[in-house]
Amino acid sequence: MKLTFQQDALLNGINIVLKAVSSKTTMTILECIFIDASSSEIKLTANDMELGIETKVEGTILERGKIALEAKLFSEIVRKLSSEGNSLITIESDEKFTTTISCEKSVFDIQGRDGEEFAYLPYIERDNYICLSQFSLKEVIRQTIFSIAPNDSNKMMTGELFQVTGNQLKVVSLDGHRISIRNIELKDTYHDIKVIVPGKTLNEISKILDGDNEKEVLIFFSPNHILFEFGDTIVVSRLIEGDYFRIDQMLSSDYETKILVNRKELLSCLDRATILVRENDKKPLIINVEDQEMQLKINSSFGSMNAEMSIHKTGRDIMIGFNPKFLIDALRIIDDEEVALYMLNAKTPCFIRDEEGKYIYLILPVNFNAASV
Repeated sequence: MKLTFQQDALLNGINIVLKAVSSKTTMTILECIFIDASSSEIKLTANDMELGIETKVEGTILERGKIALEAKLFSEIVRKLSSEGNSLITIESDEKFTTTISCEKSVFDIQGRDGEEFAYLPYIERDNYICLSQFSLKEVIRQTIFSIAPNDSNKMMTGELFQVTGNQLKVVSLDGHRISIRNIELKDTYHDIKVIVPGKTLNEISKILDGDNEKEVLIFFSPNHILFEFGDTIVVSRLIEGDYFRIDQMLSSDYETKILVNRKELLSCLDRATILVRENDKKPLIINVEDQEMQLKINSSFGSMNAEMSIHKTGRDIMIGFNPKFLIDALRIIDDEEVALYMLNAKTPCFIRDEEGKYIYLILPVNFNAASV
């Protein structure tokens, strides 16, 4: 095999597939990037058996072939071969898989692996799918991914529900303390679909997507896998098995208090309050709503903060406590100038939602001692 590339093009392809290289495995072949130049195109692939990424790279095929190269070593060599970025890189391997990577006056010889040993991406049927813009997918991930659980104590909570009904896509995430829901209207009508996509997969996809509203993503579904196809890249992931939580039972339209508040003003106030809170600090933010005013109070071992804001309130006065981080996370990814908070009492969830139902954020309150406030 003998190939030539522009350094920028090769490095971009490597950076895309690196996201699927296994870091903890007993199968050393999964620590490799597979270069397939056996046909008229050059493809790079990485696969950790849960997540697989394949991307096409522009280059010249002088001799066809396949090779698997240790990913970390390969990427470091290509990155440091030249500081120009537009330099020409040549990759050549022999029948014993010894691989020479050269650029200008630098030459590296490394030992590759037989490409036939590499685990190919699973085949996915292309008949059950949806289509949306790169911008929409990147946004819906950004607007929900923060509320998945960070560990595997409950596998369901480490993924997101993708539910298609007609021309509507609903994406849901939760971590036991909050729920994020986003609804997107699709251009076409599709078969009903309900799958749980790993959060890791969605995180990595959001890093690759350029977010262009004119470019589309095709998402294909099979019983065990999901495939994202956009540009020159394909991402295949295992799905999380099981039935997702019954979210509709957790949502209620009942409320005793509705607050309309300027989003940026509330967010700024919450940011100031968290100056006094450290990572493991359990101190709640107390919100006291009286008439058309909202008071925010927090006490921690570092000090206290009190702030007041003008609001528009309908319904009863209320005093309720929250983890301020959960409110901040939700408010940061809402674009509306004004947000509506709905509350029933101090022990039931607060809902942040819009009139059209494009987003719903549910946040559980925190118990506090009213006498100490």
